[in-house]
Amino acid sequence: MQSHHTLSGLSRRFSTGLRLLACVGLVALLTACGFRLKGQTPLPFTTLYTNIGENTAFGASLRRAILASSPETRFTSDVSQAQARLTELANVQSLDEVSISVQGQVEEYEVRIDFTFQLTDARGHVILPPTTLTAVREIPYDSSALQAKQGEISRLYTEMQKSLVDRVVRRITAPDVRAAFENPEDLPVDAEAVKTPQPPVMGSDGNAPSILRMPNTSPSGGFY
Repeated sequence: MQSHHTLSGLSRRFSTGLRLLACVGLVALLTACGFRLKGQTPLPFTTLYTNIGENTAFGASLRRAILASSPETRFTSDVSQAQARLTELANVQSLDEVSISVQGQVEEYEVRIDFTFQLTDARGHVILPPTTLTAVREIPYDSSALQAKQGEISRLYTEMQKSLVDRVVRRITAPDVRAAFENPEDLPVDAEAVKTPQPPVMGSDGNAPSILRMPNTSPSGGFY
């Protein structure tokens, strides 16, 4: 009986060992096949320069998202040390009236962000040509709750920025971008890209558009 228990215990340990060995083999196989943790899509370069300020909410969020997706990538403030350059060409925020009542009052605004960027390598090869991503939202307006609406627009603007950050990361980690970076010989060269990038063209002060600064129509049809 004791011999039977001993053999049973050995069998269980042997079975457990086989399962562990199989798991290790599976992990090794997945790693060899390029398997990555969910949410991670490593970039083909390890050093990146960007002219998007890290002291802005958008810049800080973008850096965090890129590092989360590609942990081996590091940002450098020295453009000459970067294998790739993510250049913000324009970031335009706007707030436009889209609906006005018969009394001449604004009923709805459109909040919009147009973000334009490009990706080049250290020699100026255009890995990703100038690309514009747009986020648009509409928001109803109530003149009796001006401050509340301004807060709502600010929150909406923050959400739109987060959405753009996600889209930028998805774009620069796409397979075609990796292929272009690894085979840049036939790509066009942007002579300006090899120079120190200039500050991006801003369409506003960088903050959320404010209805407090927008021309609003009064019931008489004039402006106030």
